Amino acid sequence: MQVMKADALEASITQALRRSRTGETNARSVASALVAAELAGQGGHGLRRVLAYCAQARSGKVDGFAEPKAEQTRPGALAVDAANGFAYPALDRAIDWLPEAARTQGIAIAGIRRSHHCGVAGVPVERLAEAGVVALLVANSPAAMAPWGGRRALFGTDPIAFAAPLEGGAPVVVDVSLSKVARGRVMAASQKSEPIPEGWALDAEGRPTTDADAALAGTMVPLGDAKGTALALMVELLCAGLTGANYGYEASSFFDATGNPPGVGQTLIAIDPTAFGNNALERFAVLAGEIESMDGTRVPGRRRQEIRRRLAAEGIPVDPDLIAKIEAQE
Repeated sequence: MQVMKADALEASITQALRRSRTGETNARSVASALVAAELAGQGGHGLRRVLAYCAQARSGKVDGFAEPKAEQTRPGALAVDAANGFAYPALDRAIDWLPEAARTQGIAIAGIRRSHHCGVAGVPVERLAEAGVVALLVANSPAAMAPWGGRRALFGTDPIAFAAPLEGGAPVVVDVSLSKVARGRVMAASQKSEPIPEGWALDAEGRPTTDADAALAGTMVPLGDAKGTALALMVELLCAGLTGANYGYEASSFFDATGNPPGVGQTLIAIDPTAFGNNALERFAVLAGEIESMDGTRVPGRRRQEIRRRLAAEGIPVDPDLIAKIEAQE
């Protein structure tokens, strides 16, 4: 592995996207998000997405020049049309609007439609928490999980992410995929021709598999069995049914350049922590402190924050073969 500083890596991704029919502003937004994924220790949502993103921009499956359009439909509601472009510029629009709207209304919601892969869901909510609001994000993705007891994939792996600012400390960040593991980890194993642990996925016939390619052709095992698929239903309704985006089973793949745009959705909710008049940030810190006072425990988000600090200082380990392929995009 070679080591690259975050800004150099971001520049390399931006240039690859620019050469692949993507506008400068969009390329920078995408590159920043992918590097943020690497800094969070989530490589499956980072560099390994670049080649697919570039191929999709070149084919037109993703409109690299799309400009998201935002309409405030209620005092506390923003509808964002990602225009079949990358998700990250649309998320930027929502994140710019939500904190002030939440402080004005007490709570605010942004719904994004005609969108794409949103990367590490914990990154946008942490940005909102750093702006001083409590944040929740739900996102859907192309079908990869069957309803409990079924065999046909209807739901994506559909992340749920939450972040809360703390008095005198870094935010709490909860980020969970509703499959037992994120599908990006299976994709990374496939790219490296490595097996996956049994229990992550089923093949197309519904049998447990350790073959990453067979897993990608099959379905993911839900987190918490039936509970995971119930939560996935909730997410699909909130970020696709509510916004007019495609449900997971209507969406095309994030991984290849064929077919129509995925057209998925994301919904973000921001809450002013002073909405009820008490010192919520201090109360949040009290509970976080109770967790941290116990041996063997850790507040959610601390691991990714530690990784980010270390990698920002030391550089990000990258696969030189992958970097060469990224730099060869045209």
